[in-house]
Amino acid sequence: MTRTTRAALLLAATALTPALLLSTPASAAVAATTTVSATASTPVDQMSDDDVRVAIFRILADPASGKAVLREANEALDGTIADQRAFLETGYRLAQAEDDRVAIARILADPKSGKAVIREANKALDGTMDDQRAFLETGYRLAQGEDDRVAALRIIADPKSSPALRAAASTALDGTLEELRYFIAVGQYQVH
Repeated sequence: MTRTTRAALLLAATALTPALLLSTPASAAVAATTTVSATASTPVDQMSDDDVRVAIFRILADPASGKAVLREANEALDGTIADQRAFLETGYRLAQAEDDRVAIARILADPKSGKAVIREANKALDGTMDDQRAFLETGYRLAQGEDDRVAALRIIADPKSSPALRAAASTALDGTLEELRYFIAVGQYQVH
């Protein structure tokens, strides 16, 4: 299957899926949903050849798929059905791990990364694939929160900070990690 043909099939499947699902009777939509759920939880060796290909096309259509995942998925589609099954069983996880390591390396290379982020990113790289995935899913956010807390406390402790800036930093410290991140990245520069 050529890349052009694959791209055309992927585009057609992506474009037609909502139209087909919305134009069918309600009972057909429920049946389709049940089939998709059953297919998603079905072990790869029990999936039909078409289900295997559809699973790979879904991975290709996912905007979160990284370069290694896309490369390996395309390579699997260029191969036999055994290659495609092998990709879903182990290749996908290995390619995702490669993409995760690249993402962590980019975080480490960012000069804006703070001490907690660098410490936790290095710990993740020294760990397992699961440790790296966990860092990207939750650990990075928590480490960034730790660095943001330190930055906000420095603002409060700085004698050059205005009373309004100190109050805003204190309010940000009492908020969520996202509110604190916004204050450090943007809000502190808006306080007069």
